[in-house]
Amino acid sequence: YQRRVHGVNKAVAAAKNAFKPWSRLPTTERAAWMWKIVAALEERAADFAHLESLDNGKTVKDASAVDLPLSIATFRFYASMADKLQGDTYDTEPNDFSYTRREPVGVCGAIIPWNFPLLMLSWKVGPALACGNTMILKSSEKTPLTALLFAKLCADVGLPKGVLNIVSGFGPDAGSPLALHMDVHKIAFTGSVPTARHIMRMAGESNLKKVSLELGGKSPNIIFDDADLDVAVKGAVAGIFFNHGQVCSAGSRIFVQEGIYDKFVEKFAAASNGIKLGDQFDPATNQGPQVDDVQFDKILGYVESGKSEGAKVACGGHKVGEQGYFIAPTLMTDVQDTFKIAKEEIFGPVACAFKFKTEEEVIERANNSEYGLAAALFTRDLSRAIRVEKQLQAGSVWVNCYNKFDPRIPFGGFKQSGFGREMSKYALDLYTQIKAVRITLSEK
Repeated sequence: YQRRVHGVNKAVAAAKNAFKPWSRLPTTERAAWMWKIVAALEERAADFAHLESLDNGKTVKDASAVDLPLSIATFRFYASMADKLQGDTYDTEPNDFSYTRREPVGVCGAIIPWNFPLLMLSWKVGPALACGNTMILKSSEKTPLTALLFAKLCADVGLPKGVLNIVSGFGPDAGSPLALHMDVHKIAFTGSVPTARHIMRMAGESNLKKVSLELGGKSPNIIFDDADLDVAVKGAVAGIFFNHGQVCSAGSRIFVQEGIYDKFVEKFAAASNGIKLGDQFDPATNQGPQVDDVQFDKILGYVESGKSEGAKVACGGHKVGEQGYFIAPTLMTDVQDTFKIAKEEIFGPVACAFKFKTEEEVIERANNSEYGLAAALFTRDLSRAIRVEKQLQAGSVWVNCYNKFDPRIPFGGFKQSGFGREMSKYALDLYTQIKAVRITLSEK
């Protein structure tokens, strides 16, 4: 434990020493360093995809098609923003010149999860470095490999020492010392609500460091009876089963209007049964193993909980094979809003289907959650789409699609799904502080 805490202290000291020269670089030079990272990441994309698949269990096909392109695009976006940080000028009094400027926060800490290790790294490292901060990033103890390779990549391109520091370890011996450190002025965290509460307490007990949180979800996916049923089924299947259901924005609560409910369940179950589980390095595989035995047991425990409360299994609901942590894509029906599986984040390939009658009813039920990370709806009626979207309590709403991400579009939650926005220009607010300057001019 003491050795790991010492490692965190060394990383913070390195980041602190590097902050002044890095923050005072001309913004064009910071941008040039970030473009070097983009080029190196593109060159080694296959290596990163292989490691991500090996570490996490996701298919190398998905890592290559989703994780790497989005990570590279995120760094590319912030490389392009690094020399475009702006303030405002204000016309106040005849003898005054007033303006604002964005300044970096300082030494920043980031704690990332295991489901999208490199992508979550890019969401935090990209804007932090672009704004002139230095950073210590703690990777998940379950998936440390791509963060370590990224550290080597940064060293290989010659990024100045101390600008980015990677620490590996468990929460108590690496995450907590980072959140408590008096020389760390901002923490960005993606993970669970209980851990977020702990981080906020530590931020308050130390130096009242700035905190941003991207947390869990129990996202509603609403299928109206005028939707293109095949498009809706395809979107709902991808919305819950992508990355084996280990996605914070997964569409795990599927609300289907009563007139098409039975047909939707039939088509959804057929599509789910067609998902091929197996070796994540096999190009034909659609779903690899869950990340570890802890997550595997937790997911199957939720399935049993649902069955004990009266839910039925329309498909899946069981492990696959005698070796590995494979779980069949699962849809549960006859689920009540009060069931445990309807309220808590499962973080696995398990969806619940609910029947609804009216638009007003489904909006109320969709919002009846402590979470508010994402939501989706499928309909051909544009007026309905906008009307419903305005009433959904979620940071992201997808219409006739699911899990569409772009670094130009912000992502973050309402309610207990966190605060602050990652990606897009809005992430710059997380890593800068605004200074107001007023100059009284001498009278002629």
